[in-house]
Amino acid sequence: MLKLKPKFNNEEEAYDACVADGYIKKVDAINSQRITSLLKNSDISAESADTLAKTLNQGDDKWLTVYILYYDALRICTEAFLFFDKLNSSNHLCLFSALCTKHPELELDWAFFEKIRTKRNGANYYGEKITYGDWKSAELQVKLYISTLKKEINKKLKISE
Repeated sequence: MLKLKPKFNNEEEAYDACVADGYIKKVDAINSQRITSLLKNSDISAESADTLAKTLNQGDDKWLTVYILYYDALRICTEAFLFFDKLNSSNHLCLFSALCTKHPELELDWAFFEKIRTKRNGANYYGEKITYGDWKSAELQVKLYISTLKKEINKKLKISE
């Protein structure tokens, strides 16, 4: 049973709770093929979102799908990146807190991850609406974070070859 508090003061507090509750798992080895496959899946999600976005007007309810596809692309990149630390979690809060705690050099904003994670959860679990404005308020940062993670992953893949 998840004992995590609904709100944490910072990423370190969330990460420590994730570790204590067993939500951060150690991975035995770095699997470059799996990481590459995850990157491809992330690209597919982002490309699908971009294709859909071109067909929508601002009032369309399908901005929810664009938001969720990009959220998934970012989550998948995070998972792939953390495999280099031999870490994994099926809990998104734990994934994002691990990323921000273990890699402060990337200067990623944990509060942003929490904002998009809770927005996505609101839609998926509580039927909340995601609008064009919601997507536009997150778009630049989501795309920047995906780009940053992909660049770092590709560097690490070249080193491990």
